[in-house]
Amino acid sequence: MIEIPLAAPDIDENDIAAAVEVMRSPRLSLGPVAEQFEQEMAAYVGAADAVAVSSGTAGLHLALLALGIGLGDEVIVPSFAFVAVASAVRYVGGRPVFADIDAETLNLDPRSVEAAVTLRTRAIIAVHTFGRPADLRGLMDVAARHQLIVIEDACEAIGLEIDGRKAGSIGDAGVFGFYPNKQISTGEGGMVVTSNADAARRMRALRNHGRYESAGSRGKWLDHEELGFNYRLTEMQCALGLSQLRRIEEILARRETIARQYCARLTGNPRLLLPPTDVAGQRLSWFVFVVRLAQAWPERDYVMRLMEEAGIATGRYFGPIHRQPAYAAWSGAGSLPATDAVSKRTLALPFFNRITDDEIERVCSTLEDALRSEM
Repeated sequence: MIEIPLAAPDIDENDIAAAVEVMRSPRLSLGPVAEQFEQEMAAYVGAADAVAVSSGTAGLHLALLALGIGLGDEVIVPSFAFVAVASAVRYVGGRPVFADIDAETLNLDPRSVEAAVTLRTRAIIAVHTFGRPADLRGLMDVAARHQLIVIEDACEAIGLEIDGRKAGSIGDAGVFGFYPNKQISTGEGGMVVTSNADAARRMRALRNHGRYESAGSRGKWLDHEELGFNYRLTEMQCALGLSQLRRIEEILARRETIARQYCARLTGNPRLLLPPTDVAGQRLSWFVFVVRLAQAWPERDYVMRLMEEAGIATGRYFGPIHRQPAYAAWSGAGSLPATDAVSKRTLALPFFNRITDDEIERVCSTLEDALRSEM
């Protein structure tokens, strides 16, 4: 029986009250709360506009469409990431091309990206993995040389700062996710931020079955100018997200404290490689706490089994996308040595706002016992 989960949402009474207030109103979708959530999210990130959508995956899909990516276009993505980053490219008829990661940062290596560029390449999706910054300076340089679009997948990185700018505000568009394990949650949900007015307008139409709204256009509710989708986010979800966004600094500070506690407790263990807690010129946004097992020590899955037997959940972040059954056609495409090596040794430990000091100690001591045991 799992007693310490891998993740848990942090919903307080103000969050609940905000959602309940909307349920007592006549507008449950596409109302004033969604507009307020979009406005405050855009202001927080430092973008001109924001579009609320039903998930981070939906956000990636719409960002690609709105920025003109389509049939046959190649988009360079990491394989060490959640599968949605590649799936969204396939949704628009494009082809995901996998580039390798830097073994230290776990984010796209600009040199590998450069090597993957072809005449059909149209865009790069830069994932800020685990809330750590991708090398946007290097990736933007590659994009500029080859006239490529850059989409930031910041689904794991709300609040991340890179040289004083928030993640999501640097590329052509930025996408955030609000799944229950994220820093803030709307249950399901996401947001696309951009300073491209035409792209924002198109995304608003595409999320709502291809309806282009303007002042006084409510009478055209059944007019659909192009093929769209039902990617709307409800007013209740937006109320929850807005309430949590207003305490985002408190949430980020708490998560940083937890990460530092883990590092302080586990520092010096030769069996583990710990994530850095400080990166020059950047403010991290802690999505998960992922350690790496030293190659010479017990296999990751064995350690996970011992942790589970002790009532503690752990996770394998991430299984490479190009090794997934749904991507069998990509399994032999190119060499991704860092991705393959790193992905076999990553281990996510329980990480959520309300984890207690005693639970952290229990996780750490159990992990150390598991690492000392014989296979």
